[in-house]
Amino acid sequence: MRIIVTGGSGKLGAVVVESLRAADHTVVVFDKAARRGEGVPVDLTDAGEVLDAVAGVEDLHEGVDAIVHLAAIPAPGIRPDVATFENNVLGTHHVFQAARRAGVRRIVTASSETLLGLPMTVPPEYFPVDEEVTLPNSTYSMGKLLEEQMALTFCRWDPALSITAMRFSNVMVEEDYAGFEAWQDDPAVRRWNAWGYIDARDAADAIRLALEVRGPGFERYIIANADTVMRTPSAELAAAEFPGVPFRRPVEGTGTLLSIDKARRELGWSPSRSWRDAQG
Repeated sequence: MRIIVTGGSGKLGAVVVESLRAADHTVVVFDKAARRGEGVPVDLTDAGEVLDAVAGVEDLHEGVDAIVHLAAIPAPGIRPDVATFENNVLGTHHVFQAARRAGVRRIVTASSETLLGLPMTVPPEYFPVDEEVTLPNSTYSMGKLLEEQMALTFCRWDPALSITAMRFSNVMVEEDYAGFEAWQDDPAVRRWNAWGYIDARDAADAIRLALEVRGPGFERYIIANADTVMRTPSAELAAAEFPGVPFRRPVEGTGTLLSIDKARRELGWSPSRSWRDAQG
């Protein structure tokens, strides 16, 4: 496929671009930080600019088959709330709208684990937390909820459109794993997302599969690693930090407390990397 990746210069985006090209897809990067020859510096908050760039860019593409939308202010607290909301929600709307106008029928968009109730100052109703939980607790997270609702609406308007929202857990690259040891003596430090993470390479695999196997309509998936960031068994972590929260199914060993069952079942995806491999 010919695929636009917005935010292709970012932490996850760079890995996704490499993964898609390795799978023989043609990739065009849209990124405000892109240098000449590496991508197109598109302002996603400018609707006309986005529509024009999706339709075609001289010497780069004359139309694409799919869009991976990763560009965003990636977390609360980086910019003022209004700036975060306007950048993320407007940008996502303009990407969806441009895709629809240009006849692009496959989109994968970055949603967020923050919709699972992060930071978990209020304990979740159950473990493992799954996609049925939608509890935004910040302006950033509220924006992600609106983006998911927009995706659902666009797919209702256009039954041929496929939009997949990925609720990515905390994205990590190999260089990050050396820092995991600092958390082992104090589980509370990583309590805020139930000790979840996602290796960027596994996230890229999930994106590629969604592009290749999903049919029309909207779906959301939690994308997290199969294990936690801790050496302590997950049931012990939950009992200490979230006493009384029931388990809907057993979680063995250091298995994730963020359910990835739906992505495994519907996308055929399963994470294959772990921070433990890097530790030796």
